[in-house]
Amino acid sequence: MLITNGALLTFNQNNDVITDGAILIEDNVIAAVGTTAELRAAHPEEEVLDAGGKVVMPGLLCAHTHFYGAFARGMPFSGEAPANFPQILERIWWRLDKALRPEDIRYSAYIFLLDAIKNGCTTIIDHHASPNAIDGSLDVIAEAAQEAGVRCSLCYEVTDRDGKERAIAGIRENERFIKKVQQARRAGKETDRTSLLGATFGLHASLTLSDQTLAKCVETAAPLGTGFHIHVAEDMADVEQALKISGRRVVERLAQAGILGAKTIAAHCVHINESEMQILKETGTRVVHNPRSNMNNAVGVSPVLEMLGRGIEVGLGNDGFSMNMFQEMKVGYLLPKLAKRDPRVLGVDQILAMAFHHNAATAASHFELPHWPPKSLSPAVSTAKYPFSELSPGAYADIVLLDYDPPTPLHKGNAGGHLIFAIDGSNVVTTIANGKILLKDRQLLTLDEERIAARARQLAPQVWARL
Repeated sequence: MLITNGALLTFNQNNDVITDGAILIEDNVIAAVGTTAELRAAHPEEEVLDAGGKVVMPGLLCAHTHFYGAFARGMPFSGEAPANFPQILERIWWRLDKALRPEDIRYSAYIFLLDAIKNGCTTIIDHHASPNAIDGSLDVIAEAAQEAGVRCSLCYEVTDRDGKERAIAGIRENERFIKKVQQARRAGKETDRTSLLGATFGLHASLTLSDQTLAKCVETAAPLGTGFHIHVAEDMADVEQALKISGRRVVERLAQAGILGAKTIAAHCVHINESEMQILKETGTRVVHNPRSNMNNAVGVSPVLEMLGRGIEVGLGNDGFSMNMFQEMKVGYLLPKLAKRDPRVLGVDQILAMAFHHNAATAASHFELPHWPPKSLSPAVSTAKYPFSELSPGAYADIVLLDYDPPTPLHKGNAGGHLIFAIDGSNVVTTIANGKILLKDRQLLTLDEERIAARARQLAPQVWARL
């Protein structure tokens, strides 16, 4: 189809803004970007989606989240409130994940996927845990993601906190699912639905992983050619435990174990020092910042400015908060200013680079892309650096339309200011992922929100009762 009459925020290499712009979609790929007049003249027979002057931008990405936490919304809590991060894990999350059954896992995923579509988030990297329902749990989430039409990379959280048997089961679930996704691609079954799936190897944190389990994970992942997805130094407890059992800080221990690398996500990295930043830079490890979660858990402020200054491409996730990544950008922009007590730190361009360009690079390392750059487009035409997060020929057709009538001029020099200070997920009216319309005029087309919410309301009290 041809999207016309939009104010295009391209997020291409020049961050161009095209007034009265148009986008040609062929299959699941952007084939051309230009003015409405140019593309209507060149493609007069193409089906048209008239943006009606709305802002048009790439779909957003979330580089770290937890679908399984959906039923924590409004969850009653009895007993003494957690006073620190280890207590938050022990009293909330490590009780909730044990209470999950397959149907709970499915509806937890549905809830997050609904939220993502409504907030214009089209690519998600999830980190799953369900110790009493490990085997096949990633298939359950994958089925929900395929039904929704949202691109998802999945993994299972390996940990020693529930004993050796469950740690081995977690390793087995990662291995099985990674092989399943890879085999589907090798077999040439890259349909619109299977191409939405990615897979990586999940680990909880250094805090709950023995040297033996880390070694087993590295041994299992090596022939699969995959990286890892792990929480790193989220709290000082992680650092203290790493020093106690290995004499090394968290990043140093993980590097020694062979966990870090260009396909590995290190989520949080709140309590790291300069030498650890250097290790992350040298290994090309993908760091993901989660500001709302860090604030909520009172674990500290990640040294994002320092990492960016060293050339580490820090991305942005939400760690299980809402899928409104516009909100994550806003908080990520504001938090360093408060922490440093300096309004000059972290410019709009930097937070947008994290949310779009850096997240795009992370996503590209987590999805096998056998058909990218698209064979149908010549190298001269395909200008996208990555297949995600930009409105450029060659990028996947992940596109969001926003009902935003700017009260001041909107152009290349100030588009970021509009995004940070005015635009939010509530402005999203249409969401397109992989060339398929998932939300049109705020109406969901792939998921039945009323049915999902009704069943979730039945399941949630049962989960709470099992805590």
